[in-house]
Amino acid sequence: MLIGITGGIGSGKSTIARALEARGFTVYDCDREAKRIIAENKEVQQKIISLFGEEAFINGIYNTQYISKCVFSPSFQGRSGEALLEQLNAIIHPAVKADILSLLSSMGRSGGGSLFVESAILYESGLDSLCDKIILVDAPEDIRIARTIARDYNGLASPDNINKVRARIHAQGHFQQLHPDRKTIVVLNDGSTPIPEIVEKLTQWV
Repeated sequence: MLIGITGGIGSGKSTIARALEARGFTVYDCDREAKRIIAENKEVQQKIISLFGEEAFINGIYNTQYISKCVFSPSFQGRSGEALLEQLNAIIHPAVKADILSLLSSMGRSGGGSLFVESAILYESGLDSLCDKIILVDAPEDIRIARTIARDYNGLASPDNINKVRARIHAQGHFQQLHPDRKTIVVLNDGSTPIPEIVEKLTQWV
């Protein structure tokens, strides 16, 4: 069984994912594994080089600073940053999906249990279509802002930092339009329920 874990910035999805991992479940962190795939997969590397040029890798190491500069600039070699990001995702997302399916297949052959897949872009990448169940983690905006400030800005809750985080949250507004269905459960992670209790309920639901 494949279970997706998703949610907006500061929702606490990673905290829940790590708690599931601590209980012995296999959790596939899409961000972490995408980095591994880029570092190891020669075919993916060549596609990225074809898109961005040789500067995409320095001595075989992915040049994240250069890639970020390209995709967040108004244009790069006559192409918009937005279009480049779409093309980059079109390289990475299928590779991640294939990797997940390979792991799921090997787990099935060995009699393994459920595989949890953590991704902030579960729906955008099309991974939701592979999932038997989806855990959508949510929290009030003020809590999400506080968590993100603590994590990304060393706790410095300046007006500028707060506005930056709020803008990132609103840019992920699609989460607010998602509702529970037969394969989706929405988890309110506002701190009122201990994480172990949330995880226990989730394992029972799964």
